[in-house]
Amino acid sequence: MLSLFNPSNQLGRPSSLRLDLSVGLPLLAFLAIIPIFAPSNYLIGQLILFFLWGTVVTQWNLVFGVGGIFSLAQMALFAFGGFVTGIIGLYLGWSLWAALPLAGFGSVLFSLLVGLACLRLRGPYVALLTLAIAQVMYLLIITDTDCFYMEGVTCRNFTGGTRGLAKYGDFGFRDLLGAKWAIGHYYMGLVMLVLSTIMSIAIIRGPLGLAFRALRDNPAYALARGLDRFKYQLFVFAMSAFFTGIAGGVYAGHFKVIGANVLYLSLLLFLLAMMIVGGMGRVWGPILGAAALMLADEALKDYVEWRNIGLGIVIALFAMLWPQGIVGALETVWARLKRRLRGDGATAT
Repeated sequence: MLSLFNPSNQLGRPSSLRLDLSVGLPLLAFLAIIPIFAPSNYLIGQLILFFLWGTVVTQWNLVFGVGGIFSLAQMALFAFGGFVTGIIGLYLGWSLWAALPLAGFGSVLFSLLVGLACLRLRGPYVALLTLAIAQVMYLLIITDTDCFYMEGVTCRNFTGGTRGLAKYGDFGFRDLLGAKWAIGHYYMGLVMLVLSTIMSIAIIRGPLGLAFRALRDNPAYALARGLDRFKYQLFVFAMSAFFTGIAGGVYAGHFKVIGANVLYLSLLLFLLAMMIVGGMGRVWGPILGAAALMLADEALKDYVEWRNIGLGIVIALFAMLWPQGIVGALETVWARLKRRLRGDGATAT
């Protein structure tokens, strides 16, 4: 079980994959049957958000935790995918189902442009430049005041400006399922999270994961062995962008509006905290962190003014005291228990 929580385990071991399945399949079965018990619409809505944020932080973990790239551009990729979906639906009149893969591939192209600009830098410089790109994107959206088209007597902006982009349609579940339309979005979000997690497992447990960790932990040795840092980091940056853009498109279709609010610094910190609290570089760390932070946020929803302060304290505490996150703590407990059991066995003999 230790190998499940240890990102530096021997890659491709059958035991690791079996343990991933032993965690993933029961969790999938549990999430799949939740709508059968007719929970409230509020709970379904919160679980849809969990699938969205879980997908984003799972992919961000590949960039930040596995690839060692200090990128803060993940929500910019998310917003790009959402706006591509909305713009195609509104201006071209396409179904959002047709727009969704374009949102994913469009986010990959956008990530390549960002990566070409940023990934030749190192450490905090990458973080500053990617954060600047996200903030420029935010300013471009909220300062969009030019009239793009007239809707009756109302002038509409290309990106929607401060009001956000809307009236581009949805995924059709409202017409298909009526009052239970959210269940369609629920299973759509679940499938998205499952596919993104499978890709994450394939990368972390496979040879690419070994290469990324070598470049992160011992770049001089990795370069001496012929690994091209820029090529590998650009590759993982682009791969993570696909599902991040898809998540942005699903968000736009679910809420039927996409705006600059997805680029707020508070949301960025919230998702960053999920990754740190769960355990960066681990397969299941981001998902566990997303669940833990969303539960904590729900418990503190009546204390909105303390939310950002609390997130800052949580990030600082985990960074200083538990840098391996919740999954790292579970790993430590299991290792101690395993040593104790071995010691008892040796004493018995």
